[in-house]
Amino acid sequence: MTLFPLGDSAIVVTLASGLDESALPRVRALVAALEHDRPVGVVEIVPAFATVTVFYDAAHGAGFEPLCRAIEDCAARAEATLVSHESPLIEIPVCYGGAFGPDLAEVATRSGLPAERVIALHSGANYLVHAVGFTLGFAYLGGLPEKIHVPRRATPRTSVPAGSVGIGGAQTGVYPLSTPGGWNLIGRTPLALFDAAQAEPARLGVGDRVRFRAINPEEFAAWK
Repeated sequence: MTLFPLGDSAIVVTLASGLDESALPRVRALVAALEHDRPVGVVEIVPAFATVTVFYDAAHGAGFEPLCRAIEDCAARAEATLVSHESPLIEIPVCYGGAFGPDLAEVATRSGLPAERVIALHSGANYLVHAVGFTLGFAYLGGLPEKIHVPRRATPRTSVPAGSVGIGGAQTGVYPLSTPGGWNLIGRTPLALFDAAQAEPARLGVGDRVRFRAINPEEFAAWK
């Protein structure tokens, strides 16, 4: 764990680098500890993939060094409470390629792999939801095989159909709603991932585990 100042009113706590799966429970535990025993002067706590940024107001008695010590104390308590718990695996059916995945061929070309191999790699991995944002219910999934890491499209689409499965850099995700987007679309799921009428509108949440299952167009059309 490292602590660095962000200007004169925030501290960035780095717990790991990149999309390290071990960072997520540590981030969540530290945020919970800081919220439970909020240090003097702290005004906002912002978690990210592997960091927690703590914003503070020096005018209310907060200082960089005392706050660092308070954060370290909270981190020690958080580490002590960590319990290994693996969420149930959520399966998402996907029809890959064709009209459902117009960028599959481009992803295959960039990866130097046949399209069938891209599908096999994408559907053969287990993923972890690291964050939810950008639009309602959009889950950022870590765990994408490195061979199919491809950059976002140079020109985003003005409209991406709901259910579209995309790749953006080292992550994959599903667009729950029709929205503009710049990820490479490789397939689409018939599964609704956001329903405002439900008590829990978003099907995926931070910490959930996901696996994709390839289906054919007939199965997609028959999905209820």
